[in-house]
Amino acid sequence: MRRAAQLLSATDTEAVLRRGSHGVLACLGDGGYPYAVPVSYVAVGAVIYVHSAPAGHKMDAIARNSRVSFAVVDEDTIVSAAYTSYFRSVIAFGRARIAEGDERLRAFNALVDKYSGDQPEEARRRKAAECNRACIIAIDIEHLTGKEAIEYARDHGQAPVAP
Repeated sequence: MRRAAQLLSATDTEAVLRRGSHGVLACLGDGGYPYAVPVSYVAVGAVIYVHSAPAGHKMDAIARNSRVSFAVVDEDTIVSAAYTSYFRSVIAFGRARIAEGDERLRAFNALVDKYSGDQPEEARRRKAAECNRACIIAIDIEHLTGKEAIEYARDHGQAPVAP
C-alpha cells in the first residue's frame, strides 16, 4: 500500500470485514472483463460466505477462474469542505469454491443469524435448513488488507499531521 500510515491493523481490518452489511465480489467475467457484483455475506474465520443462485454470470465466472477479490466499505462520510470523504474499507483476495455438506449448512446459519438475528432461533434454523435452491460460495481468504482515511489515522496517532 502506498500510504502505510492509512493501513488498518489486522484486528481493525477483521472488525470492518465482520461488521459490514454488504460487499462487492469481483471476478473475471466474460471476454476478460472484470465483473463486480454487490452481495450479502458473512465472514467466519478466514472464509467469506456469499449465497448465490446456482447458475448465472457470477457462477460461470468463478467456474472459469476461482481467483476473486472482495471489497467492503465500512464507512464513507463525505466532507465537502475538504473535498474528500472519510472512509474505512477492506479488500480480501482469495479463491472461491462452492461450500457443500455441513459447511454449507453452517454458512447458511451464519448468514441467517447475521441478517435476521432478531428472529426466533427456531425459525432461523428452519429457514436455513429449508433453503435448498441457493448455493453458498466460500471465499478462502489468502490476503486481507484494510485502509482508512488519513484523518482517521491521525485521530488515533497513526499518521503524521501535514505541515
